[in-house]
Amino acid sequence: MILQSVAIVGGAGYIGSHVAKAFRDDGFEVHILDNLSAGAKGNVLSGTIFHHCDILVPSSLDRFFGTQKVAGVVHLAARKAVGESMNIPLVYTEANVIGTHNVLASMYRYGCKHFIYSSSAAVYGTPDYLPIDEDHPLNPDNYYGYTKKCSEEMISWYGKLVGISSISLRYFNAVGYDHAGEIRGIESNPNNLLPRVMECAIGVRDHIDVFGVDFDTEDGTGVRDYVHVSDLANAHLLAMKYALTCSEKACTHSLNLGSEKGASVYEIIKASREITGRKIPTKEVVRRPGDPATLIASSQQAMEILGWTPKHTDIRDMIETTWEIYKELESAYYASKNRT
Repeated sequence: MILQSVAIVGGAGYIGSHVAKAFRDDGFEVHILDNLSAGAKGNVLSGTIFHHCDILVPSSLDRFFGTQKVAGVVHLAARKAVGESMNIPLVYTEANVIGTHNVLASMYRYGCKHFIYSSSAAVYGTPDYLPIDEDHPLNPDNYYGYTKKCSEEMISWYGKLVGISSISLRYFNAVGYDHAGEIRGIESNPNNLLPRVMECAIGVRDHIDVFGVDFDTEDGTGVRDYVHVSDLANAHLLAMKYALTCSEKACTHSLNLGSEKGASVYEIIKASREITGRKIPTKEVVRRPGDPATLIASSQQAMEILGWTPKHTDIRDMIETTWEIYKELESAYYASKNRT
C-alpha cells in the first residue's frame, strides 16, 4: 500500500540512493530527481521512478512539480568537497545556494510544503566545545560550510514567509553501504576519506594523502564522527514523517546526525588495512584550509524529536560494508587496464 509520494532530489547519488531505499521500503512512492552529474543511473533502485532533472534549470523542476503531486521533498543534490569549495566558490554558490533556492521556489509555486534538507556539520566550523550540539555557534571554516549555513537560513525564511515545514539534517561523515547489498554504485572522484582508502586498496590510487599530522589529537591526524549511511537514510525517513505532521503551522528544525564517537584518519587507515589485507600506503601533506582538528556530534535532539537511534556505530562494520562493494570492482579495474 502506497502511503505518500516523495521526491528525492539527488537520489541517484551515494547517500541519496540509500535514502530512496529507506522510503521505498517503508511504502512511499519514490520519485528520484537527478541530472546524473555525480549520481549514477545504476543507483536508481527498482520500484522507484526516475526523472532526469537539473536543479539549476528552474523549468526542469517546474515540469516535475507541475505534473507530479508529492507530499514532500528530500534535497540532497550539492557539491561537497571542502578544499574545492575554497578554490571555486562561485560554483559552490550556484550549486548549493541557488540550486536549493530553485527547489524551494518550485515547491512554493506548486504547493508542496514539506522539505528535508541535507546539511552538514561544516556549518559549525572549529568547535568551541565537544560534543557539538545544535546550540553551538555557526561559524564555518570553509566555503562549503558557508553555503550550507546560508541555505539553512534561506529555508528557515521560507518557513516563516510561505509556510514550508523543514528539517535540516547536519551530517557528520557518512560511510558504509546497505547491508542487504542492493546498492552497489560507487562515487566518482570521491573527496571523502574512506572511498579514497578503498580506491587505494584496489590499486586505483597508489597512496592516500593524509592532510595534516600536527593536529591537537592523540595521533596528530583529524578526528571525525562517522555515521553509517543506512542510519542517515532512516533519519531522513523519520524527519519526513515528522514534517508531514506539521500541517497547521510550519515547523523548522536543524538536527545533528552522528554516531557520537570519533575516529582519526590513521585509525580509519589502520582498520582498513586489517579488513582489506592491503598495504594502503600514505603520504603526509600539509593541512587543508578550514579543517578543524576534531568534530564529534551530539545527536540527542534527533533522538528526542525524531526518535532516531544510530544502529550501526561500529567503525569496522562501516568499513567492511564498503569493502564488500570495492573488492568486487578490483578484478574489473585490472581487466580494463589489461585491455588498454
